[in-house]
Amino acid sequence: MGIAAPAAVLFLSSAAPAPHVADDVLMAEAPPSDFAEFGLFLDAAMTRPAPRVTPYELNSALFSDYADKARFLYVPVGKTIDYREEGVLGIPVGSALVKHFGFTRADGSMDMIETRILIHQADGWKAYPYVWDAEDRTATLKKAGARLDVVGQDDRGVKLALGWKVPNVNQCKGCHAVDGELTPIGPKARNLSGETGTRNDLEHLAALGLLSGLPGDPPHMPDWQDGHVPTDARARAYLDVNCAHCHNPAGPASNSGLFLSWETPSGPAIGIGKGPVAAGRGSGGRLVGIEPGDPDGSILLYRMDSTEPGVMMPELARTQRHDEAVDLMRAWIEEMTP
Repeated sequence: MGIAAPAAVLFLSSAAPAPHVADDVLMAEAPPSDFAEFGLFLDAAMTRPAPRVTPYELNSALFSDYADKARFLYVPVGKTIDYREEGVLGIPVGSALVKHFGFTRADGSMDMIETRILIHQADGWKAYPYVWDAEDRTATLKKAGARLDVVGQDDRGVKLALGWKVPNVNQCKGCHAVDGELTPIGPKARNLSGETGTRNDLEHLAALGLLSGLPGDPPHMPDWQDGHVPTDARARAYLDVNCAHCHNPAGPASNSGLFLSWETPSGPAIGIGKGPVAAGRGSGGRLVGIEPGDPDGSILLYRMDSTEPGVMMPELARTQRHDEAVDLMRAWIEEMTP
């Protein structure tokens, strides 16, 4: 779930100047201690984006212990994003990706936990975490990460007592790495081409003049929660956004031989009939990643169903069992022909 900015802010002209965004702060070698110094938002609550800071949503999003998220993209004056069919869009140097984490209150506002920012500097992407104070007034840099006691709720409204882990700047590479280089995960063409709320985000970015080269029929990956979509497509979308940033030929888990990207053909590469390379106790005595027709005999479901360190997958960004996703994977494997 995302928290949308006011409509009046969403449709600012891309030609407008950006007096509120501190480009020099974004490009500085050392990040500021106070997130507000970036100038990316017009209010202290960081909900009203400055000009050229655009809210966006993903068709399918990473699970983070049921936390809600609000995402924003900043592109500096004089630059545009290059459309790319595969992988992450060509986001230019000087840009930034912002993601707020929190839980939505009854009034629709967000009880903030942390804000993470990815900045595209001349020598590559840099990632920094900022933790909010109890009053949601200030977000302070925590380069060493943090562990927070957080009260949240799942999708049914059940209260959750969470030991929230804020990653340190080096741990960000645990997910955000391609060939060892830090990179964004979410803003791919296929994951921005759906209808989120009232608009298609690719078309919206192009209309603002922030995206060039958009074709008439970009690829599309569905919302994994859309019950009108076939089970196979929903399951593959979930695995793509939650697992494929590690499980791809250039990712941190490349040596597993398990590749869970959306475009990977169905078969051994996604775990069907494939034995583990080095799962250890993570296999739970099961012999293959996916045993068609037998969810309980499948390593993939066993690890998603677990919250035990050394067994659970994904191993980062969650401490809770994602009940709805586990149910989806069970249904997917049950539907497979043995």
